[in-house]
Amino acid sequence: MIKSRRAQRMERKHRRGRGSLGINLVSLMDIFTILVFFLLVNSSDGEILPNPKSVVLPESVSEEQPRQTVVLMVNGEHVLLNGEVITSVAEVMEQKGLVSDAIRNAMHNELVKLQEKYKSDPGMRMEATVMGDKDIPYSLLKKVLASATASGYQRISLAVMQIPLEGV
Repeated sequence: MIKSRRAQRMERKHRRGRGSLGINLVSLMDIFTILVFFLLVNSSDGEILPNPKSVVLPESVSEEQPRQTVVLMVNGEHVLLNGEVITSVAEVMEQKGLVSDAIRNAMHNELVKLQEKYKSDPGMRMEATVMGDKDIPYSLLKKVLASATASGYQRISLAVMQIPLEGV
């Protein structure tokens, strides 16, 4: 069967179009690369505190981002400094006065280590963060904060879970 010129032209056009079925992924990969770099740069805004299951933090509305500090953790049984057990809660509660010797000595030793590490920056303020379970008694929290102050730390922060403003 003899095909018209129009039919031959249409057949050639359809044959050319079959081989180029594909998606150009170069621009899509560029977008994903930019997105990955954006997420990497913006993911390190604040300090990541350890989140043990034994400590449930109280909730608060906070605007200020946390800084890199020494972490003093208080749960129902133990007082921990940077993840290491210092003393038990029972020993702290039994001790007379506001300052616990075990907490003060451990935090002072950590302060000396930090001062050695950052001795080139004499104006640096030594800071500590207290992570206290929301169910611990206030008298225990008061002793822990007083002990941290007595050990020489200039700024002590209390860690809380941030809740959104519209939830208040």
